[in-house]
Amino acid sequence: MPIPTPTHADARLVGHIIGDQETGAADEAIERRAPGTDEIVSRVLAGGAPEVAAAVGAARGAFDEGPWPRLTVAERAAALHRVADLIDAHADELARLDAEESGKPLTTAEGDIGGAAGLWRYAAALALTMKGQTFTGNGPDYTGLVLREPIGVVGLIIPWNFPALILSQKLPFALAAGCTAVVKPSEFTSSSAHLLVRLIAQAGIPAGVVNLVVGDGRAGQALVESEGVDLVSFTGSTATGRRVMTAAAGNMKKISLELGGKAANIVFADADLEDAAAGVVHGVTFNNGECCVSQPRLLVHASVADDFVQEVARRMQRIRVGQPLDRATQLGALIHAPHLARVKGFVADAVRFGGEIVTGGGDPAGSDLGNGQFIAPAVIDRVAADAPVFQEEIFGPVLGVTRFTDPAEAIRLANGVQYGLANTIWSKSTDTVLDVAKALRSGTVYVNTTIDAPAQMPFGGYKASGIGREMGEAGFEEFTELKSVSIRTGKRVHTFPG
Repeated sequence: MPIPTPTHADARLVGHIIGDQETGAADEAIERRAPGTDEIVSRVLAGGAPEVAAAVGAARGAFDEGPWPRLTVAERAAALHRVADLIDAHADELARLDAEESGKPLTTAEGDIGGAAGLWRYAAALALTMKGQTFTGNGPDYTGLVLREPIGVVGLIIPWNFPALILSQKLPFALAAGCTAVVKPSEFTSSSAHLLVRLIAQAGIPAGVVNLVVGDGRAGQALVESEGVDLVSFTGSTATGRRVMTAAAGNMKKISLELGGKAANIVFADADLEDAAAGVVHGVTFNNGECCVSQPRLLVHASVADDFVQEVARRMQRIRVGQPLDRATQLGALIHAPHLARVKGFVADAVRFGGEIVTGGGDPAGSDLGNGQFIAPAVIDRVAADAPVFQEEIFGPVLGVTRFTDPAEAIRLANGVQYGLANTIWSKSTDTVLDVAKALRSGTVYVNTTIDAPAQMPFGGYKASGIGREMGEAGFEEFTELKSVSIRTGKRVHTFPG
């Protein structure tokens, strides 16, 4: 059964948390309407440069003078474990906040929160592995030390599609390394970040180590431009990522960018076609299709294409579109009305480019959908490689189908976009899988599964899909710097006579 949505009078106020002070009142606030009902559920303070400056100052003081970077790795790990335990204890509340504000199904949000707790525990384990190197091969009197140190103050800019989960792909790794942080969530989905920062304080992490500034792009711009920030980690669109690169140039801060994607599901004739059909549907509808590793392109071998497309369409038609807080819902509401219009626009454009709508793309049937931002998941056949639906990131449950005749053509089609975040291969041939996986220009390749990888696997993209990696040891190392220390023992040999 659906969970009731708060009325306007019950709308929560989401403020900033800077140092040990929480701000809960201001003249300017951004109203957030639930995508499923269009009811106002939260009001988010509109922070900007002054709030960012205060938060960066708090984080700077906590890093330069506070205890957090100077704790033992075991002490930091223990604190991260306490945060994970608190996430578990508040899992229902966190999941509801994210489902309500993002429009994703509640069951998906619950999976996100479980994954978030796991990321905090994994980062705690990585903290215990922080180490440098020694080098002694430059003479008997030489010792070289390679020190790995926290980079400093990090700015974390979080998107709206996985609010708590993507925050947890960044923040615990930064804290494990000894960094301090300023978090800026999306103005559409700020509530779970606000609760998480409160839980972090409850776990005993000192004031100023994690600070929260809420608001729109003005706050994000100020954070990226701040001279007091040593690294910015941003997840969002490629267009915004390019602006982040420009804005970060002021003090040459390090940047980590996880940007757009246009993944392909590549289905060969020798695949388990039942598994592949189920995987294709999961890949394009997971999290409403609002997912950077969403699989909106189906590249299918021509010999099996007709029957396979019909099976995929049959499965798509059975997806239950409904209110995000209803446990029976499999596909929720898109983030807001302009995005819904954009996604529907791709369907219309596909027809103009010669595509054939097999199913979906319009308003779904259902009496409980009200004023929400819903779309019936779509399958579009005969998509040309130059069509917008093939080339551009849709960020919605729209699948474009393109046929191929041999592996070389499949590889060319898969690589023929500006993005390189993820792709999927369906085949029972070891030769095919390995040859194609090596040829794909993407940071992730799934084989006979999709959107399926543990926290130990680094995540990031090639080409316009970004710079750097999250999760895994590589994600931990993003928040560190290397320092070389050269030591000579004994009497130094003088270069010039005395």
